[in-house]
Amino acid sequence: MLEVGAGVGTVADYVLQNTRVPELVLVEPADNLFPFLHERFSGDSRVKLVHGQLADVAASLVSVDSVVAVNVLEHVADDRALLRTINRVLLPGGVVLLFVPALPWLYGTLDDSFQHVRRYTKRELAGRLEETGFRVERLHYFNCLGVAAWFVAGKILRRKTIRISDARSYDRWIVPLASRLESHWTPPFGQSLVAVARK
Repeated sequence: MLEVGAGVGTVADYVLQNTRVPELVLVEPADNLFPFLHERFSGDSRVKLVHGQLADVAASLVSVDSVVAVNVLEHVADDRALLRTINRVLLPGGVVLLFVPALPWLYGTLDDSFQHVRRYTKRELAGRLEETGFRVERLHYFNCLGVAAWFVAGKILRRKTIRISDARSYDRWIVPLASRLESHWTPPFGQSLVAVARK
C-alpha cells in the first residue's frame, strides 16, 4: 500500500493499527512534515519513507496493490498527471482511494489559505479518474453538515484558518451527529467527496 501526501502520518497510523498491510510506503514532499513521519515510523519495519514527489520516485517503486490520497489532489496544479502516476505504480486491478474537498461554489478564504487549487464536483472527479485509466467503483459526498460550517467560515467570516476551539467543538458536537446520519444515508451533497476506483 502507498499513501501519497502522508502528512504527519494520521492515516498511516490508522492503517497500520487496523489492517494487516505487510508494507506501507509513505510519500511526503513537504520539508516541514517529513521529520514527523520519520520520527513516528522509522522504527516500523513495515513502513518505507520517501521524501519527495511521487513522480520523482515512481520508477523506483515496486508496484503496489492500493494507493491512498487524503486531501492531496486539490493541492496539485496538474491533478491528471498525479492520477496517471498513481495508475502507473498500481498493479492491474489495483485500487485508489481519494478524499477531496467538494462543491466549487464553496471555495473561500479557507481554501485559498490552505493552498487548494480547486474543489471538485462528482462529475469532475469521475471524469478525471476515467480519463486517467480508472474505473470508478464508488463515489459519494461526505460530511453534509460541514457544508454550512465551511460556508460561514470561508465565505461569510472570510477566515484564513480554523481555530483550535472551533475544531474541538465541531469534533465534539457535529462529527458524531454526521457520522450517525451518514451511516444510514448517503447525502446528496457534502463538504468532501470519497472516491474508490480500480485500475
